[in-house]
Amino acid sequence: MDKIPLKIIIAGRTYPLTIKKEEEAVIKAAADRINSNIKKLQGSYAVKDMQDLLAMTALQLAVQMQSGGSSSSPSVNQPDLSDDIKKIIEKLDTAL
Repeated sequence: MDKIPLKIIIAGRTYPLTIKKEEEAVIKAAADRINSNIKKLQGSYAVKDMQDLLAMTALQLAVQMQSGGSSSSPSVNQPDLSDDIKKIIEKLDTAL
């Protein structure tokens, strides 16, 4: 399995990762979804603290996973998404 370097930006911070090539699209999509949700929250509320926005985004994603669905990506298999999010968190922990 070939590993590739990837830099993703989440909440304005860059995270360098080394990932399997086949994980690239999923990781980019997850980062885009997180960033999109943060922008939505910023537009809806007067919250400026990025940690608060990240916490609310994490809470919303966790609730969607527990409820078994997401209106924004109905074709994604939830157990696979859960595993992918866990992998991303592990890679971010390693990068930090």
